[in-house]
Amino acid sequence: MEATSPAASAGPQPHAQGAASESASLLRRIKGKLFTWNILKTIALGQMLSLCICGTAITSQYLAERYKVNTPMLQSFINYCLLFLIYTVMLAFQSGSDNLLYILKKKWWKYILLGLADVEANYLIVRAYQYTTLTSVQLLDCFGIPVLMALSWFILYARYRVIHFIAVAVCLLGVGTMVGADILAGREDNSGSDVLIGDILVLLGASLYAVSNVCEEYIVKKLSRQEFLGMVGLFGTIISGIQLLIVEYKDIAGIHWDWKIALLFVAFALCMFCLYSFMPLVIKVTSATSVNLGILTADLYSLFFGLFLFGYKVTRVQARIQ
Repeated sequence: MEATSPAASAGPQPHAQGAASESASLLRRIKGKLFTWNILKTIALGQMLSLCICGTAITSQYLAERYKVNTPMLQSFINYCLLFLIYTVMLAFQSGSDNLLYILKKKWWKYILLGLADVEANYLIVRAYQYTTLTSVQLLDCFGIPVLMALSWFILYARYRVIHFIAVAVCLLGVGTMVGADILAGREDNSGSDVLIGDILVLLGASLYAVSNVCEEYIVKKLSRQEFLGMVGLFGTIISGIQLLIVEYKDIAGIHWDWKIALLFVAFALCMFCLYSFMPLVIKVTSATSVNLGILTADLYSLFFGLFLFGYKVTRVQARIQ
């Protein structure tokens, strides 16, 4: 029987050490690319946006379910007024091409269309809470991602890889599954038509949000954040105010105001204001598509709050009230 020589036993060691060194080097490069200050800042801002979205969802659900307050346009109107008082007034004191009057003279009709899309998106989403659950709204609004990608492809000339289209297919499959689950759950509770109406409102609102987000990305990157927020604040206030007087004046008169309801309105408005104020900052360094993918964690936050605050239970791939 032959004895193993020291050279033979030591032979594989340089190769193993080289592989380990390459692996360590690869991990360092990946860490250097993933954990940069800009990426960490973007992730942190994205999670802050998710919490703001979750805050608007919770306050809307409380108003609709616990206090029977059905005023989605009033909720949005307060937010647009805040945007107007801060960002539109800032534009009024700017000079040159950034001045409010100059912008209105050149692009007023474009911002009317943008304001209309944004106002109706908010109205449809908040209105949907009257018909369906918090988790259904938050999960179904991911439908805006494939719509956003399609608009970015044709308007912003964004290009995607095969993996992106696979993700869109999975997203659409999830939307179909969620709608089907809501319909089945609604039949059990004898509320199938109401749930379906709520799901349709969410899908329409998500599509309009996609339109607004694409326009926001273009304006923020080509023009300025202040111009986008100022013009949305101006026309959003006008459009939502008119719609408020036409559609919701009876509902507003019927509200039995107390400090809890007032606090929920204030909390909703502050969450929406923070969402509008910080989203352009994230979009400027990434894209509208990336932001919408990053804020999908709002669905998870909403699910947890739905479980603990509203007594939801997860059955048949959807969350519904017990």
